[in-house]
Amino acid sequence: MIHVTPKAVAEIIRLSEKEKAPLAQLRVMVIGGGCSGMSYKLGFDADAVPAQDKLFEQDGVRIVTDPKSYLYLAGTELDFSDGLNGTGFVFNNPNAKRTCGCGSSFSA
Repeated sequence: MIHVTPKAVAEIIRLSEKEKAPLAQLRVMVIGGGCSGMSYKLGFDADAVPAQDKLFEQDGVRIVTDPKSYLYLAGTELDFSDGLNGTGFVFNNPNAKRTCGCGSSFSA
């Protein structure tokens, strides 16, 4: 499962309304690249969810991920930070063995 904090839920809803994508789900992916080898990618997806994809719903927000990405994302907490050290989504991933300084890439 991918857990989404209340702060992240609020930001996802805010962004989906801003993007005029209220029925879209948030697609969370892991792609190759970044300082540590793998990076997170987020985007709204209004397409039908393929049967093999994992779908999670929390507080009215739908999170979708493909099976390959889920291998790296299982148990991850998606949070949102708006503090002095930067604004953006934060992945608290128990599968990450190493992360880069900016927190946007990892290795497993």
